[in-house]
Amino acid sequence: MNKISGLIVLSSLAFIPAAFSAPVGTLSVHILNQQTGLPSPDVTVTLEKQQQNSWTTLASAKTDPDGRIKSLYPQEQDMQPGVYKVTFKTSEYFRSQKLDSFFPEIPVQFTVTRTNEKLHIPLLLSQYGYSTYKGS
Repeated sequence: MNKISGLIVLSSLAFIPAAFSAPVGTLSVHILNQQTGLPSPDVTVTLEKQQQNSWTTLASAKTDPDGRIKSLYPQEQDMQPGVYKVTFKTSEYFRSQKLDSFFPEIPVQFTVTRTNEKLHIPLLLSQYGYSTYKGS
């Protein structure tokens, strides 16, 4: 019985690194164009973390055809508590739609309070306004 218990404990230790690494989808984003009611594909989104008085870039990706990036935070790192910023590069998107836009980019700062906290940041977008919130 003790040998079996020992094997179970040892085999479970192999999964500890995976349990504490940043899970897929730790930080996701979604952009919906309020004017059309359609997702906004091919929009570049960057992720940065505040380090004292500067920002360190962690990742950059483009939204998929559904206007989503399912996992923006680098999977090989733990997402630590701190202040972060996602920046939606909207000028290219509106230019591709042959539309003017007041906001060339939309930075959204937020606070992470727990390691690997699962977060979703949706952006409701129009040419001259936007809204965002902490999603789930």
